[in-house]
Amino acid sequence: MRRRELIALLGASMLPWTRAAKAQPRRKIAMADKGATIAYADGTGSFLVLLALAEQEALFQKYGVDDVRSVGVKGATVPRLTADMPLGMIGEPAALLQATEGADLRLVASFSDIKLSGHLVARPGINTPTDLRGKRMGARVIGAGLWISTILALERLGLDPRRDQINILPVGNPMQIFRALEQGEIDAALVSAGQSRELQAKGFAVLLKDYPPDISSFGGGLVVSNGFLSNNPDVVENVVHALLEALAMCLGGRNKAKVMQAFNKALSITDAETAASSLAELRRKPYPSLAPLAKMQAVISIHDPRVLKVSPADLIDDQFVRKFDENGELDALYAAYA
Repeated sequence: MRRRELIALLGASMLPWTRAAKAQPRRKIAMADKGATIAYADGTGSFLVLLALAEQEALFQKYGVDDVRSVGVKGATVPRLTADMPLGMIGEPAALLQATEGADLRLVASFSDIKLSGHLVARPGINTPTDLRGKRMGARVIGAGLWISTILALERLGLDPRRDQINILPVGNPMQIFRALEQGEIDAALVSAGQSRELQAKGFAVLLKDYPPDISSFGGGLVVSNGFLSNNPDVVENVVHALLEALAMCLGGRNKAKVMQAFNKALSITDAETAASSLAELRRKPYPSLAPLAKMQAVISIHDPRVLKVSPADLIDDQFVRKFDENGELDALYAAYA
């Protein structure tokens, strides 16, 4: 019998508490001088819940990375990895933008596949898609995830920002975009269903809210500077391990109260229906993938053709996800929280 089949057979016969024990770290690596600072952009997407949950449940410390700091970036900016901030839980378009500027990055885990969603809402007086011509729309950062979603939503309406002279402005995070639309600083934006309901009560119009279920907008995951990865592979491996356990907790269904607490912290989501929609974006096996990166790159090139000089394949490093998948640890984590 092959080793993996034997492991699967033994695992199936174990009691739940033994499966949970398997999910515990086998060793504690001494990392007193090896911390990890993780950058993120607030309100970016469902993958941020994993970071919040890993911090909340001390999962980084569980796997030996005792000194972990997460640093949120607000407003119309994306986190930029530096020597002092070498890891990022960020949208993959933001990683492509940084690589375009010469950053040497690696995408080591792709935790979410964020589908095109939300309501495209316009101020009173704009009632049809053609009314958007020559108007101002808002996104967080030009070229990043919400901007890509906005471009794809406009395509669904038969609009092209260049041809139709639609100016997409960098406004900030989702709440800042909501306020800019409410105050008339922009004419339209892609907002959440909850924000849309508030705006509709004030006379705003919904121009688009239904999409085919298979349209991916952008992904989000863990990105690390290649220099830090080369010098500290043990730290990166254990950060990935902690985030994988957070992923198993989110998808396992046994820790709903803890998961909802993380949703509230990461995304200010407090209702189970919205949380369930976000959980559906998380990927059970978060391998970085070439095809989605290439698709995002093509859309970004509308704004910045320089991005086409970046090789998406060179950004991908799946060694840690592959290790935990092939040695059975990822399955053990899911079994522990099933």
